[in-house]
Amino acid sequence: MRMKPLEPQIDFAVGGQAVIEGVMMRSPHFYTVSVRSPEGELKMKQEKFVSLTSHWVLLRLPFIRGMVQLVESMMIGYRSLSFSNAVFVGQEEEVQKGWVRVLFAIFGGLYVLFTLCVTLFLLKFLPLWVAEQASNAWPVVKEHYLLFNAIDGLTKISIFLVYISAISLLKDIARVFQYHGAEHKSIWTYEKGLELTVANARKQTRFHPRCGTSFIFLVILTSVLVYTVVPPNDNFWLLLASRIAVIPFIAGASYEVLKLSAKYQNFAVVRALIAPGLFLQRLTTREPDDDQLEVALHSLKESLAIEKLPVP
Repeated sequence: MRMKPLEPQIDFAVGGQAVIEGVMMRSPHFYTVSVRSPEGELKMKQEKFVSLTSHWVLLRLPFIRGMVQLVESMMIGYRSLSFSNAVFVGQEEEVQKGWVRVLFAIFGGLYVLFTLCVTLFLLKFLPLWVAEQASNAWPVVKEHYLLFNAIDGLTKISIFLVYISAISLLKDIARVFQYHGAEHKSIWTYEKGLELTVANARKQTRFHPRCGTSFIFLVILTSVLVYTVVPPNDNFWLLLASRIAVIPFIAGASYEVLKLSAKYQNFAVVRALIAPGLFLQRLTTREPDDDQLEVALHSLKESLAIEKLPVP
């Protein structure tokens, strides 16, 4: 039975992330991780996490808030993955110890640094190098900077598609993609004001416009537009440095576009804008089974409960 939308609603409801055999749901002041143990039990972790945007007015400004959200999402994502991995190997109690938490924090910092380095190489250095080679081979590319940036953007999309397609062949990653689908279906159930049951969640689409996959596409699209106003440079390394320097602005702008697209997704122009991102989710999500939906719904319910919001 359909219910009226809940009041008060969280701004853009809750966000989430698939982890190993589970789902993390993030509400304004907490994040909840629910994981299915090898024995079939539901294990949960909840921690308070208040965004820096709640304390500093400057960080709530458009464009800046997107940069903050990106960094904070990476931090929470690592913590959630660490917990799910600990449950998977039967050591969830160990990660709660003080010295272990410090160790995980150190590894977390190294993980973020490593991720940034790999991302910069795959999605900045390599695409720009390909565009440079095209520019040297074809004068028309050198003469038209927009075409140069389009080649850069298409290379990024190609690398992303190849990477996702490759890792989806791994059995464990395929299950994570199923939990990704369960996360989306659960959030849709809540946003439509339906009772949070497996039966209702099963009927929902596994594609969601606020997904990180859509965000990545928007980042690539935005970068093509932003780079057209970044002055060209004959020195490859200086050009690369200038493009890395504007990454925070691109991330912030993409975040604003993502928020607007979720709010006005019924408009034809917006639907056209988010369509490629939704299409890419065919690669990063899979249809979940009922057990996986149960895990995602458990995480969502606990997120609403700890925020003292009504649970449908």
